[in-house]
Amino acid sequence: MNQIILLSIGVIFLAVGAILGYYARQSIARRQIGTLEEKIQKRVSEAKNEAQLIIAEATEKASQVLGKVKKDIDQRQASLLRTEQLLLKRENILDNKFSLFEKKEKEFQEKVQALKKIKKDIEGLKEKVTENLEKVSKLSKEEAKKELFENLKKNYQAEILEKIRRLEKEGTEQFEKKAKGLIATAMQRVAISQAQELTTTTISLPSDDIKGRIIGKEGRNIRTLERLTGVEIIVDDTPGAVVISGFDPIRRQIAKIALEKLISDGRIQPARIEDEVSKAEVEVANKIKEAGEEVVYETGLVGLHPKLVQLLGRLNFRTSYGQNVLLHSLEVSYLAEALASEIGGDAQVSKKAGLFHDIGKAVDHQIQGSHVVIGMKILEKFDVEKEIIDAMKSHHEEFPYDTLESVIVQVADQISGARPGARKDTVENYLKRLADLEDIAISFPGIDKAWALQAGRELRVFVKPEDVDDLTSRQLANDIAKKIEEELRYPGEIKVTVVRESRVIEYAR
Repeated sequence: MNQIILLSIGVIFLAVGAILGYYARQSIARRQIGTLEEKIQKRVSEAKNEAQLIIAEATEKASQVLGKVKKDIDQRQASLLRTEQLLLKRENILDNKFSLFEKKEKEFQEKVQALKKIKKDIEGLKEKVTENLEKVSKLSKEEAKKELFENLKKNYQAEILEKIRRLEKEGTEQFEKKAKGLIATAMQRVAISQAQELTTTTISLPSDDIKGRIIGKEGRNIRTLERLTGVEIIVDDTPGAVVISGFDPIRRQIAKIALEKLISDGRIQPARIEDEVSKAEVEVANKIKEAGEEVVYETGLVGLHPKLVQLLGRLNFRTSYGQNVLLHSLEVSYLAEALASEIGGDAQVSKKAGLFHDIGKAVDHQIQGSHVVIGMKILEKFDVEKEIIDAMKSHHEEFPYDTLESVIVQVADQISGARPGARKDTVENYLKRLADLEDIAISFPGIDKAWALQAGRELRVFVKPEDVDDLTSRQLANDIAKKIEEELRYPGEIKVTVVRESRVIEYAR
């Protein structure tokens, strides 16, 4: 019973607590809701205030922008108004000028018409005057003109002829004076010293004892040297010297270098001679190249083909009437450049054509034809400009003068060759006779080499032993001698020596 009472009391207290708790929570919730509403209202109020501030600022900025835009619009409108006024003003000016121009054009046309009328009236009057004169003189216009000219010719013929002769003389003297001045100026500016080429070279010896070694046993050394180089070695009583004689400067130079090396070394025998001659040929080839390169450097003509430079160098060992052809070509090059500069020609073309005008002489003893034609072919082969070829081809008048530069080169060539001391005709004739001797011998079949020796008094011919036997060698000497008698003119007699030498070489290993 007590437990039931206690249980009932507990239930009642539980219910009362639950009710009290419910009301307590309701009270707390109402207070919290009131607080949130207050916060929300506060936030809303603050947001309204901020919005009003933003709207106020935006309104102010919009007013400022509108004011600025309006100001700009007003300024542009004012500028456009001024431009429009200026254009209108200019349009009025142009209208006035156009009106004035039309007025002047009208006046001009009126004056032209008036002048035409006056001209027509004058021509009419002239015809009337002419008709009246013809009636009075009883002569037509053509007859009167003819009679007037005849009278003038009769009365003043002597005076007119005298004036014409005086003018011609004065003009000729002025042109000659001017031409001489130009030539003198060119020669003075580019004068080059010329040395006359000789046909002998002297070599100094350390002692006369060396002469015996140069000759060798039974003359084998000197014969080998003469056969390989194509010159004559003269060993006479002259103390301390031997003489190399030959018309070809390249051969003399090769023989000189080889002989000097042999004398310096002291070992002189055929095998050694062959070795030194081969080395000397290489050395002379290098000297030829250096001579060509030096001339190209002096003239400033860069970019030339190496073979063309080599051919220029060969001219250093070539003479024309005793004049060194390379120095002559260099002098013609300078003269042509100076003359072209004075008279308005192409100085560069003249300079290059002057240098190459005798390039054919480098190989004219190997190729048939004149050195001018050979030179043209050489320049064409190495793609030299056509204006250069046209300028050099007329220097001996074999071809017509196509350009001013061709005349300049021909004049420069004559100046260089004709000045005192430049050339000797007798030397050239002598050298040509020696070259003709060798050419005659080489024209026969089976010939290996041919050398003109002893100032052209001996022609030494070397045959190929495999092609020519001993009997044929005798007949060959006779045939060469007969051909020389038929084709050449020479003093005295010429000895023809045909040499047939067989050599067999074996090596012991």
